[in-house]
Amino acid sequence: MKKYVIGNWKSNKGRNASQKWFAEFSDLYRPVDGLEVIVAPSFICLCSLSEYVQALELKNVFLAAQDVSPFPKGSYTGAVAADMFKGMVDYVIIGHSERRRYFHETSQDIANKMAETVDVGLIPIVCIDQPYTMTQLTVLNDIDCDDLLIAYGPTEATTARIPEQPERVAEAAEFINQIHSEMPVVYGGSLFPDNVDEYIALPQISGVFVGESSLDAQTFAAICNKVAGALT
Repeated sequence: MKKYVIGNWKSNKGRNASQKWFAEFSDLYRPVDGLEVIVAPSFICLCSLSEYVQALELKNVFLAAQDVSPFPKGSYTGAVAADMFKGMVDYVIIGHSERRRYFHETSQDIANKMAETVDVGLIPIVCIDQPYTMTQLTVLNDIDCDDLLIAYGPTEATTARIPEQPERVAEAAEFINQIHSEMPVVYGGSLFPDNVDEYIALPQISGVFVGESSLDAQTFAAICNKVAGALT
C-alpha cells in the first residue's frame, strides 16, 4: 500500500528560506518505492519553488497548495483559482481546521473548492476533524474523483499540541473507511520523529500529515525516512 508524508508549512518561509529548506532536504531524503512526499509552501513561493524543486529531481516529491478559491478564474480579488496552480502543484489542501475556524469556511465552501480542484486535474487533500467527521465526509459524496486523500486531524491535537492516542486514530480511520473505503486516510496532529512510529504502524492509515515538524528539513526528512523504513 502506498504511503504518504505531507508537510504543511502554513504561514511560514519566504522564497529564500524555502529554497534553502529544499536544498537541505535533498541531502537527507532517501526515496523508496511506494512513498510519496508532499510539501505545501506558502502561495508566494510556489512559482519559483516549483522550478527549483524540479531542478533538484527529487523522486516522488510533490508540491501542494495550502488552499484554493471556491470560484474559477475571474473577478475575485485576492483569490487564487485552481487553474492557476496547474504546472506548479499536484495536490491542494482543502478544509484545514484552521481555515474552518479562523476563516469560517463552510461545508459548501469545501464542496466548491473540491469541485474546482478536481475539474482542473489536481488531487484534493481533504481535511476532516472531530466532532464534525460525518458532516464533513458527506461533502465527498457529490465529488467524482478517484484520486483523493483524507487527512484526519482532530482539532485538539492541533490546538493543544497533544497527539491523539493511536487507538483512537485507528477507530476514526476505520469509521472513515466504512464510508469511503477507496480513499487513503492520513493522520495529522503533533507528530514528531520520536512519536511517529506508533502511527506509521497503524494498518488503518496511509501516512502522516505534519505541520510544525515540516518546518525543519532535518526533522521532516527523519519522519520521511521512518515511513520509508516501514515500507522496506
